[in-house]
Amino acid sequence: MCGIVGYIGRRDATPVLIQGLKRLEYRGYDSFGIATVGSAIEVYKKMGRISDGDAGVIGLHGCTGIGHTRWATHGEPNDINAHPHTDCSGRIALVHNGVIENYGELKRQLQGRGHTFRSETDTEVIAHLLEEHYDGDLLAAVNATLPLLKGSYAILAIAEDTQQIVAARDASPLVLGVGDAEIFAASDMTPLLEYTERVIFLEDGDVADLTPDRFAIYHGGLKVERPVELINWCVEDTRRGGFAHYMLKEIYEQPQSFYETIRASLNDHVRQMVMETGEITLVACGTSYHTALIFKYLAESLCSIPVRVEMGSEFKYFTPPLRGLVIAVSQSGETADTIAALKMAKARNCPTLAITNMQGSTVTRVADETLLMRAGPEIGVAATKSYMAQLAALMQIVNLRCEGTFDDILSHAHLAIGDILLQDVHEAVTLCSKAEHVFFVGRGAFYPVSMEGALKMKEISYVHAEGYAAGELKHGPFALLTAETPVVAICTPGPTYGVMASNIKEMKARKAPVIALGVAGDTELAEIVDIFIPIPNTHLLVQVLTASVALQLLAYHTACALQRDVDKPRNLAKSVTVE
Repeated sequence: MCGIVGYIGRRDATPVLIQGLKRLEYRGYDSFGIATVGSAIEVYKKMGRISDGDAGVIGLHGCTGIGHTRWATHGEPNDINAHPHTDCSGRIALVHNGVIENYGELKRQLQGRGHTFRSETDTEVIAHLLEEHYDGDLLAAVNATLPLLKGSYAILAIAEDTQQIVAARDASPLVLGVGDAEIFAASDMTPLLEYTERVIFLEDGDVADLTPDRFAIYHGGLKVERPVELINWCVEDTRRGGFAHYMLKEIYEQPQSFYETIRASLNDHVRQMVMETGEITLVACGTSYHTALIFKYLAESLCSIPVRVEMGSEFKYFTPPLRGLVIAVSQSGETADTIAALKMAKARNCPTLAITNMQGSTVTRVADETLLMRAGPEIGVAATKSYMAQLAALMQIVNLRCEGTFDDILSHAHLAIGDILLQDVHEAVTLCSKAEHVFFVGRGAFYPVSMEGALKMKEISYVHAEGYAAGELKHGPFALLTAETPVVAICTPGPTYGVMASNIKEMKARKAPVIALGVAGDTELAEIVDIFIPIPNTHLLVQVLTASVALQLLAYHTACALQRDVDKPRNLAKSVTVE
């Protein structure tokens, strides 16, 4: 979940590293640090966010360096636990993303052999192991150290008196950027965009030896070739573009992300997998889990195909019986739990499909086929346009199984998404920003939409929010309804409209203020609720999209009203690459 970056080449390394860490800050922002090879190993590290202070005053020297922005797993966020970490002599420095599971045992052994530890991190054991194996050959030291590690890692290491970076990965992402007499390394593509469009995605078990004018990649001790791929993103995609926050920019980019994903045709292999399967299992986490649940409701009701949805974090330990197509849904393509589930599905000989936004990510290399979202870079930690692009990809599958019934509806859905962006939600924001608790309720496909709305509210505004199937409130949660507990209810025309209206009246009878999302022109619903937010009166598929956007806007403006840090909510990171 941390972000790492490395540079070796003709430029001063420090400015490149600082800019790269700012690009990666959505992966973690507890602390940051860089190390360069000058006359010696020079290190600067500090608690807090690199974007908060004037990192430009960091005066480290050299054209070779590594950097890190941290999401803490071992040891609290402070200057000492910040990366990079060094060995006892200060001749070796490294940065690490991942978790070393056997660090306790390794640390005790190293201390017994006289090593002194400065931090509480698992990463520091790697620095001391490198020290024991280093005799002037950093590549050999890394190769000797890696077999001793259990867990996950993406590592960048440097040593005194060498213009060299050694990179290694296993179960944590790492990508190389190839420039003109310079090489870059990073956790993902965002730090590379302004320097090169040529990238190499390292595989699990790869070790790369980087120098200014060449690179070599090894696997199992043998030199291997990895393809150089071209990035189709641009650096402008990673800038705020005049918006107050990345999240707001990305909310407004959703009509485009949906349209671009819908218009990208499915290849023949994906079509065959989807059409031939008798049932589908989806594995996902967080927001991706909610899109999978929405797919379940839509696919079962519109296509009559059985669908099971599993949480990635549970799947590894409580694996269900698997039959048919298994789809892994992950924005980053690096979600550790989802990747583990995907590998288990392959081991059971299930056909597998990855839905992701990240070209070259781990899930794309594990799965049999990939359905690539077209959302572009998403910097805000709270998923918005990637959620919309996931729905576009999943609705493509629904439409395919329904023999193109919804072609016209989906091809014009981006227009309705654009319309809802203009919706005024300030009355609802005023109500929610004064509350300690908010309920979100819906039925059918709008139940997981409600869950996603609650997730957005809690993760960026810190207002406690829960999403429920509306009929379940009477089975316990009704006890929590008061005049100070707003309920956000989604009530649109369909088979559950009448019972949903009854549920709302029951909530009103308990004095709970109700904010309702309903179709434009529904005067009956508007009369029985406190605040009415209209969405376009369109097909169910499009209503799911527009209701989702309305709830994103509600969460965003509530967080702004409460002066929260919208793009970097506390304790969270964008990509969950550790279990």
